[in-house]
Parts: sequence; structure tokens; C-alpha cells
Amino acid sequence: MTTRARLLLLDGTLFEGRSFGGQGTTSGEVVFNTAMAGYQEILTDPSYHYQLITMTYPQIGNYGVNATDFESRLIRASGFIIREYSPMVSHWQANRSLGDYLKHHHIVAISEIDTRALTRHLRDRGAQMGLITTSNEPVDVLMAELANAKKMVGCDLVSEVTANTAYDWPPDDLDLDSPVADDAYRVAVYDFGIKYSILRQLHRHGCRIRVFPATTPPGELLAWEPEGIFLSNGPGDPEPVTYAIESVRELLNQKPIFGICLGHQILGLALGAKTTKLKFGHHGANHPVKNLVTGQVEITSQNHGFMVDINSIPKDDVDITHVNLNDQTLEGFQHKHIPAFSVQYHPESAPGPHDSDYLFEQFIKDMKKFNA
Repeated sequence: MTTRARLLLLDGTLFEGRSFGGQGTTSGEVVFNTAMAGYQEILTDPSYHYQLITMTYPQIGNYGVNATDFESRLIRASGFIIREYSPMVSHWQANRSLGDYLKHHHIVAISEIDTRALTRHLRDRGAQMGLITTSNEPVDVLMAELANAKKMVGCDLVSEVTANTAYDWPPDDLDLDSPVADDAYRVAVYDFGIKYSILRQLHRHGCRIRVFPATTPPGELLAWEPEGIFLSNGPGDPEPVTYAIESVRELLNQKPIFGICLGHQILGLALGAKTTKLKFGHHGANHPVKNLVTGQVEITSQNHGFMVDINSIPKDDVDITHVNLNDQTLEGFQHKHIPAFSVQYHPESAPGPHDSDYLFEQFIKDMKKFNA
């Protein structure tokens, strides 16, 4: 028997549908993702920690879940919202259905709601807090619970997803086809919520990787003698992550630095720029970005609710390199005098296109030049 589920937004908007995941109540920021596929990668991306993800594509689940397309060991999203759930699985790699996977991890999910109406509501009024529940609690009780839930702005979510201790990657239980040469560049990764696909890309480009907790002091990280420092993606507001901002500021010009997503924002704050919250964020696999250096347009995968304010960039020291063609927001910058650059989007995709893989090559070139 299918259980009734409800989605309640902080502004009082209520949607009723059906549960296809775990039972209970979950809260988080409600956002929408415009990707047509890749729900397994999206659900396990640590950048989605404390978010309720709405998929705009109408049918989700028809290729199930497999053993390889994970971006972390856990589902990081707080909840899942779709129009139509497909219990029939058709894919040669699938080992379970999406519904079974969500139930196994106790993730509350709702289907059979008008996701087009929800998306337009979020577009017009902005991303907001919400909850999904399978309980029969009255709406006023749920509203009181939602009003007391923690907010995204000002909340340090990195501390909830970062590694507890440093570790080398890939782990022994992960079979990869490309061994790392003995003379590979040593890359220290600050883990703000790292995706496996980023680590795979660094590995494919010949990097020897050690992942460090976000709170690691610069001296401890440098003691490993890395030749480059990578600032990872991650969830939420970058401003409360003061320990990371201070660490990156101390590391500037000591080693080449490459940042992605939250790492881009952390680097921007370390350089003196400011960050702000987007109205409804960029979440999807089809965002056009213009490379101002080459003039080319790249189709990119994005997942962020905050941005570096393009008008706050210290232009005497920093060049703007990439701009979003949908809303003209900042997508990338490079320091003029030291080897440090970053992009807001995800060049590793997962899911999404691979137009921006050259950025990993740029990082390799920076390390080669700096360490010559």
C-alpha cells in the first residue's frame, strides 16, 4: 500500500502526493534541479547536504541504481521530490530500484506532485525551507517545526560532511584502471564535501591524492609536501567556514591552488571578495558559461546556492575568466600574480557535459611551472 506524503513550504504552500522512500519527516532547503538524468550522482553529492531536491524532469527512476555511480558513500540530500516515480527498472548495471535505495537509507521522498508548479513557485519566490512528511500531523504543528529548523544562511554545513581524518585516494577497495606513476604530482585536497568524480579526474590526470579534513591547519597540510592544493565543492554558505578561509589565505602563493564550487567561494573570500545568496541557485547540467579568455561557450554542470559577488572582485589582483550567460553571475577567476584560480561550476560533471575538462590540465601546468 502506498503511503500518503506531503510537502510543506515555509510560506505555507502545501503539496500532497505519495511516498516512495523512507517514512518520517525531513526538512531542508527546497531547490530544483533541471538535469534529465543523474539522480544517483545528485543524491550522493555532499553539496546537496540539508537540501530537498526537486527534479524538473517528469519521470525519475527508470534506470534504477547501480554500484558505481556514487559521489559519496551516503545519500547526502535530505529528501527527494519528483513528479512520477518509475518502479520498473531497465538498465544492465542496475542492482536495485531507486525506491528501494531510498528506503534502505531512510530518505523521505514524495512523488505525484506538480513539480512544474513547484519549480515556478521557487523561481518566482526563491528557494526556501520546507519539509516532507509521511505523518498525519496537522499543518500548524508542521509549520511550527519548520519555523524552528536551522536556516541555510549563516550555517556551517561543511563541518557536517568533511572527513574526520586524512586519507589517501583511491582507497584499496576501489579498482581503477589507471595506476599513478611514482613521479605524479602530489595534490592535497581540502575536503569541504568532495565528490568522487573530482578525485577520479585528478587521478586520471596523474595526481597522487591525499584528502584532508576542512579544519586541517596549513602547516599540517604542507608537512605532506604537496605540489598543489585543491579546494573542493561542498554544501551551504561559505562565510561561516572561517577556518577554511583563514587557511587558504595563509596558503596563497605557497602552492598552486585550484578551487571548484564552494572551494571557488572560499578562495574568493580569502582574496577579499564577498559572497551572497542566489535567489534560487544554479542546479542542473545545462548552464551556459562563457570563457572570457577564449571566447568559447561551455555547457556546464552546476550545483550552488551562493556565489562570489562579481562586483566585489579585487580587480587589481584578479582577472574574471568565466561568466554565466543566463544571469551574468561570476563563474570563474584567476589571480594575476600567483598560481590560484577557480570556477563556480563542476568541470568533472557527474552528471553533465565534459566541456571544461581543460581546467584540470591547467592545474597540472600550474604545478609543473611552480615546481620547476
